[in-house]
Amino acid sequence: MSGQDRAPLFAALRRWPDVEADNLQAHDSADDLLLDIATTTLADAATLRGEEVAVIGDRYGALTLGLAAAGVTGHRVHTDPLASQLAIDANAQRLGLSDTFRHIQPSADGSLESLGRDLLDGIRLVVMQLPRSLDELRDWARLVATFADDDVTLLAGGRVKHMSRSMNDVLGESFSSVDASLARRKARALTASGAVRPAPGPPVPDTASYDVGLNRELILTATGGTFGGAKLDPGTRLLLPALAQARTADLAIDLGCGNGTLAAFLAVSRPALKVLACDQSAAAILSTRSTAAANGVADRVSAVRDDALSGQPEGSADLIVLNPPFHMGNTVHAGIALKLFADAGRVLADGGELWCVWNSHLRYRGQLERLVGPTRQVDRDPRFTVTVSRRTRH
Repeated sequence: MSGQDRAPLFAALRRWPDVEADNLQAHDSADDLLLDIATTTLADAATLRGEEVAVIGDRYGALTLGLAAAGVTGHRVHTDPLASQLAIDANAQRLGLSDTFRHIQPSADGSLESLGRDLLDGIRLVVMQLPRSLDELRDWARLVATFADDDVTLLAGGRVKHMSRSMNDVLGESFSSVDASLARRKARALTASGAVRPAPGPPVPDTASYDVGLNRELILTATGGTFGGAKLDPGTRLLLPALAQARTADLAIDLGCGNGTLAAFLAVSRPALKVLACDQSAAAILSTRSTAAANGVADRVSAVRDDALSGQPEGSADLIVLNPPFHMGNTVHAGIALKLFADAGRVLADGGELWCVWNSHLRYRGQLERLVGPTRQVDRDPRFTVTVSRRTRH
């Protein structure tokens, strides 16, 4: 299937339930380039079956469904954001391709290593959208080299403006050969082959410790795919001491938990509190569970993958904490923060509080007033603002 032939498929793709806007597309030229190279590779390797193909990082189904439309079926798919997984499923149903692939995600008690084994065992071709983070790319390169077939080929593509020579170097740690394609429509693909033997081994989560006023250090851990890694975000650092003023609750929700900083801090600072940590990122959930365990509060922190708070009933929470993202992939966009504010407002009980930190230039206070309730500033520094919004259901 050529790029011209797959144009109707691309045109039919939607981003839902992710944020949709005129300047946000469900595919790009890197998807098209990867599919051209992948289908050529499949045609040249006559013995390569669909069950030996894995897709990593597909955002809305362009890669997964593009392969299916070209006759490749049974391929395994892993995408980190839950919204992307749901979008792939919705697009597959619309296009009549629902039974052509299967999702692979971490099990409830799994690890990045077990995910790699489930996704990559016996795989001979990996098709991947290049991640933003070199650490995440290193994690995936190590997993592919460790668990895929000995003669596996890794195709990784992206927009040229988001690529760097360092990506070749990272892939070169796990593969003996890394070649770059010519640029096409501002996209380029890297082909890695010759998995290093013995392989570098599964990735090890990054770990760091911070003094945050708990009379002990807070330990943070993170896989390469977790935004910000194991660092203490400066906005979160401003929010932490303010949480001493937050209302009493039996259960708190850390919305968009990332590496688990807020969830672990609340659990350590309030020994009777239980915390529900939610994030749409599978990597973030693995990291939050690891952070909770490192701080001895795994019994009181539950981490679940969710699209905002879609799994929580209306009016069920007394306390929610949030450090919202201001980007979607490589695009700066306020839509995701507004979605999180709206869901927090829905889930908060009467009198419940949303404690939030945000980049001051984004001026979110009016949106918090509209979507949650009366909002006051608690703290501010040159970059960030901390607010508390109180839900009123009268």
